[in-house]
Amino acid sequence: MVDVVLQYLADHKYAKVKETVREMHYADVAEVFESLEDPESAQLFFRLLPKDIAAEVFSYMEAEDQERVISSVSDRELRFILDELYLDDYVDLVEEMPANVVKRVLKNSSPESRKLINQYLQYPEDSAGSLMTNEYVYLKRGTTVNQALSVIRTTGVDKETINKCYVLDPQHHLEGVVTLRDIILADPDTVMADIMRTSVISVNTNDDQEEVAKMFYKYDMLAMPVVDNENRLVGIITIDDVVDVVQEEVTEDFEKMAGILPSEDTYLKTPVFTLFKSRILWLMVLMVSAMVSGALITHFESAISALPLLVSFIPMLMGTGGNSGSQSSTTIIRSMALDEVELSDFFRVWWKEVRVALLCGVALGAVNYARIAFQYHDGSIAMTVSLTLVVTVVVAKSLGCILPMLAKKLKLDPALMASPMLTTITDACSILVFFLFVTLFLGNRL
Repeated sequence: MVDVVLQYLADHKYAKVKETVREMHYADVAEVFESLEDPESAQLFFRLLPKDIAAEVFSYMEAEDQERVISSVSDRELRFILDELYLDDYVDLVEEMPANVVKRVLKNSSPESRKLINQYLQYPEDSAGSLMTNEYVYLKRGTTVNQALSVIRTTGVDKETINKCYVLDPQHHLEGVVTLRDIILADPDTVMADIMRTSVISVNTNDDQEEVAKMFYKYDMLAMPVVDNENRLVGIITIDDVVDVVQEEVTEDFEKMAGILPSEDTYLKTPVFTLFKSRILWLMVLMVSAMVSGALITHFESAISALPLLVSFIPMLMGTGGNSGSQSSTTIIRSMALDEVELSDFFRVWWKEVRVALLCGVALGAVNYARIAFQYHDGSIAMTVSLTLVVTVVVAKSLGCILPMLAKKLKLDPALMASPMLTTITDACSILVFFLFVTLFLGNRL
């Protein structure tokens, strides 16, 4: 339908545009806007949207497109959009816009909205407080089912979710939670105190957003209350915001695992020089680190001169070591991210990886022994390479579990110890082990 709307715009069939967008999801309408690179066409399309749809579509836009809209609408239109935004989207807008745009947004905001925004911006970045919204339904202990339904009908239209209602005391302390299903199925005269669940799963305003995401995953929740240090309900976090957090955290880990400094922009919108800056630092560090491998090869130059065939096995040993280490580090990093593995499990993890490494190393070593013995008819070299392979895999898999856990112990992101860094270290280890075994087993031929 996105392509259909774009075609209607190209054909100037504006009535069809209005009719079609009413049947589309807001995210798809936002995609249409994003596809319109011409400012005049984008402005025309946004003005064609019915007011109730325009405000919802705005909340699904990327920050860059939201800025385009703000710069093209009147103050009256902007006030309407801002009034329809949920508070968490409002706060995100203020955080992501340039100073001149923020100034205009705040100028057209109500005093109550400005007060709430300032309050929410005081919470630490990436905390539960920065994610939450105050659009929730709350009830009192003595509220009956009939009264609760009346409250939901009256106030629920402006709330982000009504699936769960929160029971509070006069001081706003969180006492319990009751689902809409429980309310609908209960007797009309039943009070909330009789049907609410008092063991409420909640998070604190200062909890890290990654921990919040883990809580959602663990308890399969669609919304979670956020309380302050005195257990007063200050907001809720909904699943749509948690999905954004998960995507952000996963992207950040992928970038760190690839040796790239994290970036907030999408790939196509990121300038070339910004990509260069995010990559060059780690490339420089890894390049300098790789010089260790070169120095080791130079140190054993005499052995290579005596047996030039040895050089042909170095890429295989280095590659196998890097791949083995990457398998372990990826597994351990994921397990730590899901809280399946704790620092206290270090020896259990290491011993398991050693046993896996021995099985993998022996299997790989046996295949290489047969290949080398058959191809070169040299049992001594075949044995040397095979033993090196076993030790390399054991070392690589050990480092693959040790380094991420060490990073976590040092309060660093375990993803930093993933593929590039680990491969550089295992390369040097594999070369060192190889030539030590060459000296030991083939010394009489050097």
